Amino acid sequence: MVSGDAAGVTLLFVTGRLAEPALRRMLEEIAPRAGFSFKVAVLPISVAALATTKWIASHLTIPEGIDRIILPGLCRGELEELKVITTLPVERGPNDLRELPDHFRTVPMTRADYGSYDLEIVAEINHAPQLTRDGIIRQARALWADGADVIDVGCDPGGGWLQVADAVRALCDEQMRVSIDSFDPDEVKRAVNAGAKLVLSVNTSNVERAADWGVEVVVVPDDPATLAGLDFCVERLQRDGVRYRLDPILEPIGLGFASSLARYWEVRRRYPEAAMMMGVGNVTELTDVDSLGVNVVLAGFCQEAGIRSVLTTQVINWARTSVKELDLARRLMHYAITHRIPPKRLTTALVALRDVKLHEHGPDGLAELARQVKDRNFRLFAEDGRLHAINSEMHVASEDPFDLFDAMASRSSIDPSHAFYLGYELAKAVTALTLGKNYTQDQALDWGFLTRPEQSHRR
Repeated sequence: MVSGDAAGVTLLFVTGRLAEPALRRMLEEIAPRAGFSFKVAVLPISVAALATTKWIASHLTIPEGIDRIILPGLCRGELEELKVITTLPVERGPNDLRELPDHFRTVPMTRADYGSYDLEIVAEINHAPQLTRDGIIRQARALWADGADVIDVGCDPGGGWLQVADAVRALCDEQMRVSIDSFDPDEVKRAVNAGAKLVLSVNTSNVERAADWGVEVVVVPDDPATLAGLDFCVERLQRDGVRYRLDPILEPIGLGFASSLARYWEVRRRYPEAAMMMGVGNVTELTDVDSLGVNVVLAGFCQEAGIRSVLTTQVINWARTSVKELDLARRLMHYAITHRIPPKRLTTALVALRDVKLHEHGPDGLAELARQVKDRNFRLFAEDGRLHAINSEMHVASEDPFDLFDAMASRSSIDPSHAFYLGYELAKAVTALTLGKNYTQDQALDWGFLTRPEQSHRR
């Protein structure tokens, strides 16, 4: 990918006939700021992104004085194919030429250490006693693959699950770290004997049994509102030599959320060196909103407060990817807080509903494209609240995809398979207009880490 290290060099940008004017305008704007010189090689093809690297190698003429070659981001094939014609470095640029400014920042950001984190994710399997052994393993594997560090076996109230040891042992056999979520001392003992290394949770009702288990425990207050019992449990565990982490309990919004955040700060002040944990499910599961943004903000709070583990569930549908969200969020927040910068323009993986920035050709750009198109293949665009269809016979636009298709079909013959393709693309375009996303024909909409790549119909 092209980066901001282009100052003082001459770059050769490879493009097709349709994109040449827009590419030249863009380069004339950004090259002086980024400090590079450029030349443009126009291939004998309308859309260079449809070319392969092998085809490019057989049609590209490289002028003198070039330092690096930039291919369209969507062209297929191995870059090594161009070694038959040049020894110069060859790179792929962005998928859309309108993204070029972001790739040529005057002061590029150094992110060599991006990806580090120190926030542990404990992912709970809810109501494990109601699941089969295979069902527990299947859920655990999915959570582990998404980034969980510990699989929490969630028991039902009342205890008495005789198969808890079998479940824990099965997960340990999968080389997973396991915790047990139960207040029943006997249930906990069976789980610990089977390999569980963390107990959720203890308060004054069962803290005296913690020394018998020989593993780390999570301390919760008897009364979250007053933190009653927390100090007593800490003193008892310290006396007994039991490792612990503290969880003052995050309350749902409307039922003490703000006060509970304040209690985390209070516990951190009271126990500055203690390990702490936050269970985020009371907010992600109990709020009518997609969990992604909530998890990111809570991960930032944990990072600032020195809370080094989170417990999450992903039961309700809008929170079904919470583990993956937290895995990405912990990396973003670790980098931002370590470097003392806002968590902005570091990753797009967590921007799902809308895109970071809209790129549009504008009326003049679309009009120029319409003048250049010489064939009957439709080019589709979604800009300024309208859908556009352009080919050699027409440039039609409408807010309504059905009206647009009627206009297209009235002046051009469309076979059934192509009609299906156009309908699929127009559905994507309408979605992009509705949400404020970029639409590029034959490309998947960008849903951040949720994006599902699609194979181009044209190819």
